[in-house]
Amino acid sequence: MPELAEAEFYRKRWHQAASGRRIVAVLTHDRARIFRGADPAALRRALAGARYLGSEAAAKQMVFRFGGGAWLGIHLGMSGELRVEPAGYAPARHDHLVLRLARASLVFGDPRMFGRVQLHAGPTAPAWWTCIAPAVLSPAFTADAVAAFLRRRARAPIKAVLLMQERFPGIGNWMADEILWRAAIHPRRPAGSLSPAEVRALWRECRHVARLALATIAGRGTCLPRDLNVHIPNSWLFNHRWEDGGRCPKTKKLLVREEIGGRTTCWSPARQKLR
Repeated sequence: MPELAEAEFYRKRWHQAASGRRIVAVLTHDRARIFRGADPAALRRALAGARYLGSEAAAKQMVFRFGGGAWLGIHLGMSGELRVEPAGYAPARHDHLVLRLARASLVFGDPRMFGRVQLHAGPTAPAWWTCIAPAVLSPAFTADAVAAFLRRRARAPIKAVLLMQERFPGIGNWMADEILWRAAIHPRRPAGSLSPAEVRALWRECRHVARLALATIAGRGTCLPRDLNVHIPNSWLFNHRWEDGGRCPKTKKLLVREEIGGRTTCWSPARQKLR
């Protein structure tokens, strides 16, 4: 599932192609499940002829602003991606939204259709955008705020808590594993069992991994490779977490993969002790 950095990467991909340009035509697969948050006919009326003004990414979501007060929200779900294709591009089976420009086409494809399109008209940002929790790299994301959140979910495994978007927006499965590995915290530890020093280490690594991911993934060009580990250093857990027989980059000991909180989780028993 795309996470914080992947959302920013895809936002930049559309932004670079659309900057200052006008939408010539809008094509939609009206019965696609991604439109459960928007009326495709209203979307076509709002965007056809509108000029692209700007965009932002927050958590796992993006918003694209157009002239006439149109706000297009996109959540990639599990398999969604934003592409740039040639002008006049004919949508393929899983391409559910195409915004045609004079010289290119902006495409939202989603084979599994867990993604979502939303539409808002007005001078101010919609509630579905402003209600997103403060970013992990924002001043509002403090160690004290993290500690208070963990206390309220004291019995839940810390891995499951890290995936809660109301406090850790944009952090998904691989980022949570990376954070816990760097902080040397076992993913099954109850959130309330962390010491003040461990909570601060968790907070610090949340911000550190977010910065690294944005710089490494979203900071690249416009051609997102299929295997992100091509560009992620081997010093990260990421490149080893999928391998059978994968080893911890720090201890060189075997990694373990099990389901925790409903998600496949990877950790290093030699580094992340279960107390």
